[in-house]
Amino acid sequence: MGRGRVELKRIENKINRQVTFSKRRNGLLKKAYELSVLCDAEVALIVFSSRGKLYEFGSAGSTSKTLERYQSCCYNSQATNNVVARDTQNWYQEVTKLKAKFESLQRSHRHLLGEDLGPLSVKELQQLERQLESALSQARQRKVVAKFVLFLIQINCLNLVIIIWSTLILKEVNDITYLAFNYLICMYQIAYSSSFISPSPYGLLDLLPFQCYNFHVFEGKIIDCNRTSFYY
Repeated sequence: MGRGRVELKRIENKINRQVTFSKRRNGLLKKAYELSVLCDAEVALIVFSSRGKLYEFGSAGSTSKTLERYQSCCYNSQATNNVVARDTQNWYQEVTKLKAKFESLQRSHRHLLGEDLGPLSVKELQQLERQLESALSQARQRKVVAKFVLFLIQINCLNLVIIIWSTLILKEVNDITYLAFNYLICMYQIAYSSSFISPSPYGLLDLLPFQCYNFHVFEGKIIDCNRTSFYY
């Protein structure tokens, strides 16, 4: 006949409870020892009786060593979780900032297209007007330069194209030369529209009312500049 199943509940009889505690405690300590020997595992077992008496087993010699190892593992795991949580929070903040910046750029783009202008104040509308005027001015300047460079290419004046590129785009020379070429382009516009001078870009250099430079170009870059006077 098989052994009946014991109901798991508190044993009310103190003597029976103490006897059961002693038997099961010894069995538990034995199982802990067997587990450490058979499986080469580090085992720590701590038991307090109902009267507060301590019973312990430590395969490492003492339970304190195993507890220190346990606390170290828990601390490292908690630290790792904290790092992950902090990184996640940082990425969330970064995504929030980028999203706000993207929405702001979208609004600015719509405003530049003349859309959603209703909520803007007078000051914001004035600022938008200045931005549009500045963009229009830059576009017109670029258009003039592009037409002038195209004119130089059409008449096979490639050296001067390189100089214009280095001066206006790369800005490898000083402000005086930059202003000189701006003046030169203006003279080109007048000459090309009225046809009162020869359409030669080198002839236009004689129209410069202040000091300019003679340029020596090598592989698309200005390598030497000698000051020369040009008079109107």
